[in-house]
Amino acid sequence: MISLSNRFILSQSFKNFPIKGNFFKNFYYPNRKFSELSMSFKIACIQLAVSSDKSKNLINAKNKILEASKNGAKLICLPECFNSPYGTQHFAQYAENIPNGESVKTLSEAAKESKTYIIGGSIPEREDSTGKLYNTCTVYDPEGSLIAKHRKVHLFDIDVPGKIVFKESDSISPGNSLTHFDTKFGKIGVAICYDIRFPEMAMIAAQEGCIAMFYPGAFNMTTGPLHWELLQRARALDNQFYVVTCSPARDMSATYNAWGHSTIVNPSGTVIATTEHEEVIIYADIGNKWNKKL
Repeated sequence: MISLSNRFILSQSFKNFPIKGNFFKNFYYPNRKFSELSMSFKIACIQLAVSSDKSKNLINAKNKILEASKNGAKLICLPECFNSPYGTQHFAQYAENIPNGESVKTLSEAAKESKTYIIGGSIPEREDSTGKLYNTCTVYDPEGSLIAKHRKVHLFDIDVPGKIVFKESDSISPGNSLTHFDTKFGKIGVAICYDIRFPEMAMIAAQEGCIAMFYPGAFNMTTGPLHWELLQRARALDNQFYVVTCSPARDMSATYNAWGHSTIVNPSGTVIATTEHEEVIIYADIGNKWNKKL
């Protein structure tokens, strides 16, 4: 985990983070060696239908994780706010302590039972010592151990006149770190939703040797059609690694309507798996054919 001093811009990123070797040469494609994959493996994104019933959401998530593992997935991703409706009015009600909350317990059991790595989308987290709330992703290894935690760094505050107003900072606090974790397949980076708009996070993940960047997210019906796929393809092509996004399924009866369209993009910027807005699991193989100079 790499600490952040604050919301950052490009100049701050290079000032605050140690850069190995000739950074800009590494990002000039003919001289950049893509981060090494130890082997090919299958990933899955669960575009989960999320309700106001937390227990139902947790049971559904675990069942879908087991289904994905039976279909060969070795690393499985859930969507942002998979255990609760997405909305500033819901975060406090559904918030849990990490690592003692029921969502962590459920995901740990699911990882151990399925023998897979799980990127647990995100849940509202309550920090007991301060009372602060965070939008937090937890990550588990195939033994069920909690191996990483990412608090959303860039909060979703938006006002598009006549379209959507949403201010995540009304109820939650920003995280202050970047998150990368090791698997037997290679190093993985994780961030949450609005974090994808800040390219420095992905650039640093690539420089740190990540083979993929996962973004559990819940873009909406305004920004989704405009930027969801575009941002994923940009992050993938810029950094020559896989980019994976996992959204909740769309619920038009909810106060916040997710765009859906969970997507997997390869290092050439090509979409290799995607979907519409219903509850579904999408799969893709991450192959070591990309372990070469591009």
